[in-house]
Amino acid sequence: MALPSWALPEYFEDVLPARALRLETLRRALLDEFRVQGYQYVIPPSVEYLDGLISGAGQDMNDSTYKFVDQVSGHTLGLRADITPQVTRIDAHLLNRAGVTRLCYCGSVVHAMPRTMTASREPIQIGAEIYGHAGIEADVEILRLLARTLELATLAASRIDVGHVGIFQALSDMAGLDQRDKEELFGILQAKDVPGLREFVAPLAEPARSALLALPELYGDANVLVRARSVLPDVAGVRDALDEMLHLAKHLSDLPLSYDLADLRGYHYHTGLMFSAYCGASPTALALGGRYDNVGRVFGRKRPATGFSLDLRELVAASTASEQGVGAILAPYSTDSELTALVVCLRQAGESVQRELPGHEGSWREAGCDRKIIARDGAWCVVPLEE
Repeated sequence: MALPSWALPEYFEDVLPARALRLETLRRALLDEFRVQGYQYVIPPSVEYLDGLISGAGQDMNDSTYKFVDQVSGHTLGLRADITPQVTRIDAHLLNRAGVTRLCYCGSVVHAMPRTMTASREPIQIGAEIYGHAGIEADVEILRLLARTLELATLAASRIDVGHVGIFQALSDMAGLDQRDKEELFGILQAKDVPGLREFVAPLAEPARSALLALPELYGDANVLVRARSVLPDVAGVRDALDEMLHLAKHLSDLPLSYDLADLRGYHYHTGLMFSAYCGASPTALALGGRYDNVGRVFGRKRPATGFSLDLRELVAASTASEQGVGAILAPYSTDSELTALVVCLRQAGESVQRELPGHEGSWREAGCDRKIIARDGAWCVVPLEE
């Protein structure tokens, strides 16, 4: 059965004028904010050679990427599913700077499958990254910028969950797990499968066994980090991870940070701190981020890196701002010089002015007009549109 010519694939949608205006207005506001905070804007291509798009980003990225053969080169290309690896390539291979580089971006990505049942397969990804600084100061800056991003969208994070892949790695190494065992343990922890965890750790030696078994219980406010000090073994990887999270607790006490030592979202991608921001009662994270120091290695230059990204579509949908903005002004069809001068002034002031075309009386409100210009007492003036 043939599809209608106007049909779109599942999880793709058109953005109509009111929502499109909100998306574009917020996009400009966020990119302007990133700019004044020192982040330089880059625009990577939507298509690259597949290896460059997915290298260092894990199997999840490979599964999300549309793949096809380039008719010019014969090589396999990918339609980007995430812009962060592209920005990392730009930092490592094109800019090649010695010191700190701050970059930001905004553009559409395409997912082979939706991330959730309500998610678009064409998110508009916006984000910011810091390259070249391994210290916790960069992570603090990124989290503050994330909070500011939500503020500009008239949102406030109800909580920002923080985890650290270093704890999982240190305890897994202590237990002598190979990569296959680590993957199994990762799946158990992500599923919050406590009975499965008990069964998995039963043959392991102490103190790794008790430490891994304690991870699902180590979540909450900053007090959980103090408790983790007494529950987890005092080894370098665990100690360093807890030190970093305690630093966040001290220097970002005004943000709603919570800590979950069993949350390994992005385990295949991140190398240190990981965080996810939630707004309101939604169970789905609105923004994801963290440290990913190894991704640049595949581009010939391993660099410290931390950042965050989110879907501008989801951000606008969650925002409390109204879609009913100020409408346009309808200008009569006339060559009068004073009218033309008024139209120019209104447009320079930021107003949207539509020139009336003959024969369309009664239809201008649906075109977005809520006011009109009329001649009154020998002068042109703006009055409410009555149709």
